Amino acid sequence: MRQLPTLLLNFGFKIPEQAQCYSRLLARCRVRSHSQSSQPFRTLSLTPSASRAFDTTRPCPGDNYARDSIAGSGSRPSATQFSTSTPCPSSDWDDNPDLSISNFSELPSKDFGVNQHMIINAEFKEALRQILWKFRAPIRYAFAYGSGVFSQASVSSPSSQGHPSPPQAIQVMQQGKGKMIDFIFGVSYSQHWHSLNLHEHRDHYSGLGSLGSYVVSQVQNQWGAGVYFNPYVTVNGTLIKYGVVNLDTLCRDLSQWDTLYLAGRLQKPVKILRDHPSVRLANQVNLLSALRVALLLLPPEFTEQELYNTIAGISYMGDLRMSLPAEDPRKVNNIVARQMDYFRRLYAPLIETLPNCTFNDPYCSHADWIDDPDANVRLVQDMDPIKRGNMVRRLPNSFREKLYFQYQARYEIPRAEFDTMMEQSSDEDPERIHRRQGGPFEQRVAADGHLKTEVQYAIKKTIRWPSTAQTVKGLFTSGMGRTWRYLREKGEKYQNSEKQQAVSESKQ
Repeated sequence: MRQLPTLLLNFGFKIPEQAQCYSRLLARCRVRSHSQSSQPFRTLSLTPSASRAFDTTRPCPGDNYARDSIAGSGSRPSATQFSTSTPCPSSDWDDNPDLSISNFSELPSKDFGVNQHMIINAEFKEALRQILWKFRAPIRYAFAYGSGVFSQASVSSPSSQGHPSPPQAIQVMQQGKGKMIDFIFGVSYSQHWHSLNLHEHRDHYSGLGSLGSYVVSQVQNQWGAGVYFNPYVTVNGTLIKYGVVNLDTLCRDLSQWDTLYLAGRLQKPVKILRDHPSVRLANQVNLLSALRVALLLLPPEFTEQELYNTIAGISYMGDLRMSLPAEDPRKVNNIVARQMDYFRRLYAPLIETLPNCTFNDPYCSHADWIDDPDANVRLVQDMDPIKRGNMVRRLPNSFREKLYFQYQARYEIPRAEFDTMMEQSSDEDPERIHRRQGGPFEQRVAADGHLKTEVQYAIKKTIRWPSTAQTVKGLFTSGMGRTWRYLREKGEKYQNSEKQQAVSESKQ
């Protein structure tokens, strides 16, 4: 399997010297000219020069991933050809992430988080960046996401005016469909940002903007998930929707799963246009947490697509739109089906570091399987309750508390006894030497037959209220006209999806 040494080397893993030599030789032999391509370039195994081409304000690092403890009985599932690396030293960046960092040099390693950066067509990327430059208000972190950036399984687009006069790169990438492009802007001070933006782009706001930046920022921060959306606005001839969020709110959701509103979006492929070290660190914690939750929901053997479907589906559990005829019910499948290689780029390096999960498929012995968007290899995980108990213990704090209280009720543990048990097992001290370990309670939870149901319920409980409140907030932040347009287009997309499914079933 020739590509894996290159993959592991570029993601910051320590690998045997022979593999390093081979990887460097392979890197010199491979020539890729994706910057001149008119099609999106998607690959997981990057050469060093390609990784340096990532469009961040600093060198785009890979990762020194933390490893779950291998404590416990049972052996690690065997892999065919995937595991060629030697374990890298454990780090506690996911246990105690320092989200106060302000420089990329303060990240756990030089190559930390490169898996978060998707490679897309260079001209399209530049067109997206040019949109950001139309905002004078300072944007500290930004990413573009959704079907306007990444292709999804074919569903007829609703009738829409589309982009008035977009750059050619956007027209080419969207094949003339004129899909609105979604952005999230991370800012330091919401009120200051809206004050500057209202002065420059008053037409982006609904009538709420006439009440001033203080009211706008209060609506943003105190209602829903802490995001303020301005949809259906034209910037640089392109129809966009942008959401504004405070960096602290973003990092807290990524690391704690307070609402899973933004954390869920970043669990899927996005195009990061402006990076920030604390967000990169928090999002790496988010991705590892999403992987752990998915493993708790999956059986001992599963496919890549089942894994990525589970991860992509987390953010849609409890979402009000999924229970109404306002969202394609096959949205998760549509996302994953066309973005398998992007998901693999996000999660394969993390999978490789876990002691209880590994790729286990003969196809992994084929050259370039990592780059194959049609590959759907099999994985296995060790169901040992001690190892799974460690995963439970390392879930995000806010989410883990919900799950614990559910099991307190299920096991009918008296509150005083439960509090004492939690205090005795608490190891949140940032000065501790060892990583968080699951105790008897976590191991009992991990072995429980109702774990999948309880985890799903905890996800829904986390998402339901923020998602619903955010939807209602849209009536005020977007205005009635834009809200009606949004609902109409979502309804049309839902109907088109239903028609396509009916046609597909009739042909079977």
